[in-house]
Amino acid sequence: MSRTVGRALALLTELAEGERSLDQLAELIGVHKTTVLRLLQSLEESRLVYRDGAYRYHLGAGLFALSSRALEQRSVRRPAAPRLAELSAATGQTVHLAALEGGEVVYIDKYESRQPVRMYSRIGLPVPMHCAAVAKVLLADLPLTERQALVRTLEFTPFTDRTLTTPKALLAELAQVEQQGWAQDRAEHESFMNCVAAPVRDATGRVVAAASLSVPDLVLPYEQVLELLPQLLATTAEISAACGSP
Repeated sequence: MSRTVGRALALLTELAEGERSLDQLAELIGVHKTTVLRLLQSLEESRLVYRDGAYRYHLGAGLFALSSRALEQRSVRRPAAPRLAELSAATGQTVHLAALEGGEVVYIDKYESRQPVRMYSRIGLPVPMHCAAVAKVLLADLPLTERQALVRTLEFTPFTDRTLTTPKALLAELAQVEQQGWAQDRAEHESFMNCVAAPVRDATGRVVAAASLSVPDLVLPYEQVLELLPQLLATTAEISAACGSP
């Protein structure tokens, strides 16, 4: 990656966290203000950033257009959307759709719960692959050698006392996920949140996405979250059929 491109991406990443002044951006990415100003002017021309009346910079509408087109290219979102919305409405819980992209698992759709306590997540963000239920579903479908190679590259951050912290433990759980056809995150990423996830398959039978239900334990204990699994499995089966899965 060229230095100019890297700096432009660094600016966009900083602006994703909120509005910034020219001085703040220069300090945050460690580049002189004149260089940052030239980059911002180029980004403004492409509508990727804009400057307000107080001379503070924001992400621009051009990025929103690009992100919308990127999501539209995820063909699984179209048949999944009405069914996931219905599942969220029926259960009252947060529903996610995730896919594997470039060695990461990212959220490609989300439907918020009606609960006051919610899981923090955003479309486009990667998930921790050693503990998120959607990631386990996607990893479990990989050929064994590819699965093992990818797991060896992961950083096993211990988010809670339930987080899997070794490749051996994760590979054992992925084998179980492959066999049973669904995955769980029992307070492995966030201590107050339990999740179950199931695969979405395409016409070839491969897993192209994973859908999940995420429920705070203040709303339902883990055992009752498992009672929602049949609804989730029925939903992913419908989406898979719409994607051509036999």
